Amino acid sequence: MTDSTIAVSETAARAAGAAGPYAATSPRERAAALVAAADALDAHAAELVAIAMRETGLTEPRLTGEVRRTTGQLRLFADTIVCGAYLDVRIDDADPDYAIGPRPDVRRVLEPVGPVLNFAASNFPFAFSVAGGDSAAALAAGCPVIVKAHSGHPELSRRTAAIVAEALESAGMPRGVFQLIEGQQNGVELLQDERIRAGAFTGSTHVGRLLADIAAARPRPIPFFGELGSVNPVYATYVDETLLQGFVASVAGSAGQLCTKPGFLFVPADADLSAVSPAADLVAEHRLLNPGIGRAFEGRRAAVLAADGATVLAAGGIREDEDGQRHATPTVVAVDLDTLRTHRDELLEESFGPLSVIVRYEGVADLPAVHRELFPGNLTSTVHARPGELTDGSLDALVDALAETSGRVLFGGWPTGVSVTPAMQHGGPYPATTTDATSVGTAGITRFLRGVAYQNAPQELLPPPLRDDNPWRVPQHRSAAGRSTEWGALSR
Repeated sequence: MTDSTIAVSETAARAAGAAGPYAATSPRERAAALVAAADALDAHAAELVAIAMRETGLTEPRLTGEVRRTTGQLRLFADTIVCGAYLDVRIDDADPDYAIGPRPDVRRVLEPVGPVLNFAASNFPFAFSVAGGDSAAALAAGCPVIVKAHSGHPELSRRTAAIVAEALESAGMPRGVFQLIEGQQNGVELLQDERIRAGAFTGSTHVGRLLADIAAARPRPIPFFGELGSVNPVYATYVDETLLQGFVASVAGSAGQLCTKPGFLFVPADADLSAVSPAADLVAEHRLLNPGIGRAFEGRRAAVLAADGATVLAAGGIREDEDGQRHATPTVVAVDLDTLRTHRDELLEESFGPLSVIVRYEGVADLPAVHRELFPGNLTSTVHARPGELTDGSLDALVDALAETSGRVLFGGWPTGVSVTPAMQHGGPYPATTTDATSVGTAGITRFLRGVAYQNAPQELLPPPLRDDNPWRVPQHRSAAGRSTEWGALSR
C-alpha cells in the first residue's frame, strides 16, 4: 500500500467518522457553521483574490464578485436549512378507515446521503471550486465534503480549504467534515472508496463521463452529478447592432471560459452581421486559465477556422507568452445550416474560450427540428424575438423544443451571468449533465439527500423533524386520520 493510498483511505475514514455526528446537528447549528465559513472567506477575500489572480489570470473585479457570490450562496443555503422545508417532512397518521385499506403510521424525511466527493472546477476558482455551490449544498444537507482540488489553482485551493475547515470546526462541527485532496489518481481512488456516497463534478465532457462511469461501475454504485459541456444555442428572429454587440460581449466575457457561453447564434439568412467585427475589435486580450486550456482552445479554434464554408467575421487571435500561457481575443465565424450539418464534427463540439459560430437559417418553422437534431442537451437555450412573435404562436414549437432539451430557457438577454436564487436551474439533459439536476440555487441541496420512511416507530426513535413535538420547528405536511375516506376527486 502506497503513502498516497494510505492518505486517501485516512481521508475517507475521517469523513465517514464525521458523517453521523454531522448529520445529527440541527439545521440551526449547521446554518451557523455555514455563515461562519462565509464570514471567514469574506475576511480573507483580499488575500484569496490576490492568489487567484496570479494562478488563473482572471481580473480583480471578476474575482471579487465571485467571492461575494460564493459567500452569498453559503448564507443562502443557511437560510434554506433554517426554514426546514428542504426536509420535505410528510407524516401520515395511522388510519384504520383509509380508503384503500388500513394505513399504518408512516413518516418520511430527507436525510443526508453521507460523505460527498466534489471535483472542483477551473473556471470559477471560488464559486465552483473548494467552497463553491456543490460544497455548500452538500454541507447544508448534512454531508461531510472532500474536495478534489483543481490543478489550475492549487495554492488558492489549499488556502480556501484551510479557512473553511477552521471556521466549521470553530463553529462546533466535527473534525473531518471538510477536507481537501490533490492529484488525479487520488481523486479516482477516493471516488472508488466505499465510504464515499455521492460525487459532484464541473468540467469537461470527457473527464466527467470517465468519472461518472467509475461511479456507476463500483460494486455499490453511487449517484454522480457531473456538469459537463454545453454550447447554449441562441435563436434570433431579427438582428440589429445592439443584439450583435450583446452577443460578442457574452462570448468574450471571462475569455469565453464560462459554461453558459453562447456557442451558437442562429439568425435569419439575410441578416446583416457587419457589427460583429467592430464589436470584437473592442475586446481586450485576455489570458486563458492555464496552459492546458490554452492548448485545447488553440486546437478547437484551428478546427473551426478550417471548416469548409465558414466565413470569418472576427478572426481574433491567440498568443503564447514566455510562461506558456495563451492570451486570446474573440473569434466568430458564420455558416449556413447545411454547412453546420455537413461539418458537425468540426463545429458542434464546445469551444472553451472566446469563440462562437453564427448560423444562418431560412425559416423559423425549421428550427425546432434543427434544435432537437443538433443540441439534445444544454444548460441553456435562448430566444430573441420581437414582442408580437412571442405571443402569436409562431415560436411555440421552438420553445417546446428548448424546454425539452435545456435546463434554463431565456427570453432576451444572454445566458452568461447565472443568478444564485431559489428558482435557478443550472443543469440539463445529457451531455449538459450526467444527471439532470441543478448545481446552482437552493434546489441543489436535494442531490445530497435521500428519502427515509419510518413506519410505526416509537416517538423516541424518530428523527427530530418527524416527532410530534417537532423540536427543530420545521414544516410538517400531515395527513391526519379520518381526514378523507375517498381516494381523489377524479374518482367521484
